[in-house]
Amino acid sequence: MNRIQISRRWIFVPLTEAPFTLKAGVQTLITVTEEVGEFDRVLQLQKRYPDLVAPGFGVHPLQAGGSSQCRSVNLQDLDAAMPLFYQHRERLVAVGEIGLDFTPWFAPTRQNRDDQMSVFIKQLQVAKELDLPVNVHSRSAAQVTIATMREHGGWTFRGVANTNMADSNQPCGVSSGVQRALLHNFAGKPSVALEGVKDGYVFSFPPAVCRNTQRDKLIRQIPLEHICLETDSPSLGLNKHERNEPSSITSVCKYIADIKGLTPQMVQVVTAHNAYRLFPRVKQQLQTVPQS
Repeated sequence: MNRIQISRRWIFVPLTEAPFTLKAGVQTLITVTEEVGEFDRVLQLQKRYPDLVAPGFGVHPLQAGGSSQCRSVNLQDLDAAMPLFYQHRERLVAVGEIGLDFTPWFAPTRQNRDDQMSVFIKQLQVAKELDLPVNVHSRSAAQVTIATMREHGGWTFRGVANTNMADSNQPCGVSSGVQRALLHNFAGKPSVALEGVKDGYVFSFPPAVCRNTQRDKLIRQIPLEHICLETDSPSLGLNKHERNEPSSITSVCKYIADIKGLTPQMVQVVTAHNAYRLFPRVKQQLQTVPQS
């Protein structure tokens, strides 16, 4: 059976959780960061679970710094991270979580939004240099996020009216920068998502989408060949007030299958295929894990 490959955002896994994760059929946890202080922790997590965890580094558009209050990112937050991308380049499978969050109470000023954009673009450039995919946050900024990736990286299609990732090992088109992008927990308009589909981007959805029907139309319109599964645990689970777990990936798999009129097995196989195409280093990393 082709197991599900997922994106996991938070970087701690209790020792008791791994067996349940594997039992649920999860083969890989792509474990990404939000702040530079988490970089070393995600590498330690990979050492603890070398057959399960694949690390990504990224500086999120919102920073907490250990407090309960988030603020908009600035360039100083990125300074310490920049050399670490290159120092650990052989261990990384992605650059993320990066992106834009223009929620008014988090980014109320033009300076906030400009700083987020600068940090985002610099990390897109890192991903381009390291030939890594990006894991992208795009809350209240879906259209500008996709436009920025299109301008600073992505696939430029020439004469292609309809793309299907399953048809070939690479999207048809001309590479102009970052070749692979996952927009996680995407909640933008279907028309915006379909613009991203044209650029070869992939969209992932967590178990939280099962709570209501708000994103059913979006999921229905995005081709399955451009969808991945995620948990974003420990948040965005089936129950807002309960901790989310990687094993809950099966719930979103079934939900997407129901929306599209497919079997969960079909969704599992296609989305896993999409994930391994999007993150080609994953299998290599799981076979040979550096220990330093």
